[in-house]
Amino acid sequence: MRSFVQDLEDYVDQKLSSLDLLKEPAIGSVDRSEIVRRLKIALKNELEASEIAALWMPTTLETEVKLALARQVGDEAKHYRLIEQHLEYMGVDLRDFNPGADGYGPMFQLLAGFQTTVERIGAAQFTRESLALKKNEQFIEFCEAAGDHATAALYREHIQPDEQWHVQLGRTVLEKYANTPELQLQARRAVEAVLDLAIKIQNKQLKEMRVSHAPGC
Repeated sequence: MRSFVQDLEDYVDQKLSSLDLLKEPAIGSVDRSEIVRRLKIALKNELEASEIAALWMPTTLETEVKLALARQVGDEAKHYRLIEQHLEYMGVDLRDFNPGADGYGPMFQLLAGFQTTVERIGAAQFTRESLALKKNEQFIEFCEAAGDHATAALYREHIQPDEQWHVQLGRTVLEKYANTPELQLQARRAVEAVLDLAIKIQNKQLKEMRVSHAPGC
């Protein structure tokens, strides 16, 4: 019999595949400013991902989950610094850039409302981090097509391995703790809420900012 987590993973994969339909036209000549614009979006995403994991730590009862969240706080902060350093190497002046200037984004606000471990981990590590893997793959594709192999390598070699670990954490926690019909329903509803919002955000970015190949967190 297929497990609840395997069924949920298949559902997430099917939904994320639809994001390939929400993409900009074929990538041609790309100005460097487009890479920079996307990397600044990434800085905001990384900061919020670090903050949400930190926010959940004090109210997470399971010690191994609490410590895993601590690792993720560090991972996302590390990603922020790597991207920041990369932008500075590209000659971008970030002294006046404040990734939190416009307040928290809708994904952070959604995640902050979840109260139970299975909701939180199902929504963030299991789903949002799977989304991040997908978005980062799209961004790597964008960078390679634009000839920016250094930025593509940064994501492929240094950021994606951590995202894989975050997703695996989500699977492990759900397999252990989503062990009743009620908890499984909580987890699934959280997963569905994140995916619904992610598709809305991608549509909005594509329509208003003409951005689809933007990295995740």
